[in-house]
Amino acid sequence: MDKVSSDCPYPGCFFCVMKEGNPSKRRASVLKFFRELPCQDDDGQVLPISGLWNTAMAHPNDPEFIELGIFECMAALIWKGLKNRRWLSHDQNIYIPYYAAHIIGSYTMNMEEFAESAVHAGVIPPLVELLRGRLTWVEQRVAVRALGHLATYASTFPAIASNGEILELSIQLAMSSLEIVYSHFYQYVDRRLSYHCDLLTRGMGGVEMESRKAEEWASQLQCWSLQLINCFAFKHEFLPTICKPEFLIKLPGMWGGLVNENSPAGIGLLRTICHQKLGRGPVASCPGIIDALCNIARSSDDWQYMAIDCLLWLLQDPNTCHKVIDKVVPVLVDLAEITTLGDHKKLGDSIVSVLQECIQSQGSGRSSISSRTKEQIEDILNSKQRLKWEKNMPKEDLHIKQAAALVVKLEGNSLFSSGNISGAASKYSEALSLCPMRSRKERVVLYSNRAQCHLLLQQPLTAISDATRALCLHKPVNRHAKSLWRRAQANDMLGLAKESLLDAILFINECSQSNDPDLSLRQNKVPDYAERLVKKQMRAAWLFREAAVKHGGVHNQGDGGDMYGPETDDSEWETASESDIGNDGRDDMGDDDDGDWNNDERKDYDKPSMKDIKHGYNVQLAEEEP
Repeated sequence: MDKVSSDCPYPGCFFCVMKEGNPSKRRASVLKFFRELPCQDDDGQVLPISGLWNTAMAHPNDPEFIELGIFECMAALIWKGLKNRRWLSHDQNIYIPYYAAHIIGSYTMNMEEFAESAVHAGVIPPLVELLRGRLTWVEQRVAVRALGHLATYASTFPAIASNGEILELSIQLAMSSLEIVYSHFYQYVDRRLSYHCDLLTRGMGGVEMESRKAEEWASQLQCWSLQLINCFAFKHEFLPTICKPEFLIKLPGMWGGLVNENSPAGIGLLRTICHQKLGRGPVASCPGIIDALCNIARSSDDWQYMAIDCLLWLLQDPNTCHKVIDKVVPVLVDLAEITTLGDHKKLGDSIVSVLQECIQSQGSGRSSISSRTKEQIEDILNSKQRLKWEKNMPKEDLHIKQAAALVVKLEGNSLFSSGNISGAASKYSEALSLCPMRSRKERVVLYSNRAQCHLLLQQPLTAISDATRALCLHKPVNRHAKSLWRRAQANDMLGLAKESLLDAILFINECSQSNDPDLSLRQNKVPDYAERLVKKQMRAAWLFREAAVKHGGVHNQGDGGDMYGPETDDSEWETASESDIGNDGRDDMGDDDDGDWNNDERKDYDKPSMKDIKHGYNVQLAEEEP
């Protein structure tokens, strides 16, 4: 480190060191730099730290800096920031603890041997101090990320677990993170710390971008806390600490939101808990959690399969089966004909096997089942038996059954058009009993049509059941546009904002890819009725909604602000105008048979409000006029 660039004002400049052509000299200089940096008080220290942050992000598997002592250097810098507030407030040193913790997390996210080096370098104690909130939520975010990586590996988890505070702090942070970010940053625009704004936007955006990124970072803070807790949940000795009712009940509501949809968040932790016998008891004892799991299982959530796994494990456990069976069985019956869901193959067969075990366990006296639940299980088992019988039936007989089902369906359409909704629903049920089990496309239409009848009859639970069955039968799964829309409306009626939002967004995506003229988006514009529902549910499912209700709305300078911040963030949906929708705001969104049935089914959709439907908008399900 004897030679530096002649025009560089900083002795021992890291960037000049990195230009050294001799590898041995460069390594010796970097080693010296890492050892000396925490002891220096020169200006401009944030520059090499930010450069190291970029390097760690770009090359997290490169061992060079690990071997030269970067972890020891970063740990020392965090301690310095915690203990020497005068140094922390000088120049731009306020950024250094954030970058140091981020660097530790980046270098430990892929390589177990790097994680071992980090633990030996003593990074855990200063990271715990950041996790405790000794600085701000911004540093908490990168601290929990780094600790989560260290907890992932078998060789370093004991070092994390030996610190008794980490699990408790992570649980508290998971429950309070959204409120912390809202009240400490999002709510008061004129009080935002400048270095927070710079880190969030990299100096590239204004207030709106700061708010968007704050929501994303708040979600990450919560999700990374849950990921750290999840590492503890694999060990049964930590489950009593995790499985406290006040924490468990909040888990289903902890989701990544639209800003962090790749994280399983609360449902991922619940799945880990339910996988273990010691965890299933507390979950089964909380009816609110079972209700939430049922809602997620009958949704288009990316983590639907995790909720299904939880329900299956709870049902298979003799100690929890009797507590959940009456709520869980109706949901699993709706899902019994699903084929593949993500990497889960033959998921429907697994569901049927578990349901069959329930019947058998009742026969052996191990559990009791209500008559209604038993009837539902027997119905699905009979359907499976019916499918086997149909495989041996002559094709002519199957064609006769299919034709008979078509006739009854047409009678249902006629009743629907005349306003006899209840009669139409009965006819669709009759048609389903006649329709061959292997005629999946036709059964999709019948279930979807019956779902619409239940919507008009203000029976949202039954509508969700039928729409879910249609979506399970459809190929690909969860991609039948009209059933998505009907379930979105039904979930809206029940106040299930997140589930309604996900179905509505997926409905719009399906419309954008559809060749059906009734479904395709006109001029790539979102239909008016879908736009309204999405806006409504985005506000209702907003990550900061609970915090905003508790602490009040967002305040700009000299301005009381609006309670719900995302109102200005909905511009991406503001693409449809009234002129794009025909029939006084009602779009013609029919049900195509897209199978052997030759008559198109069409439906004029209303606004997603039962009040509008009740007041007589002419909602059509029937095919074209004769």
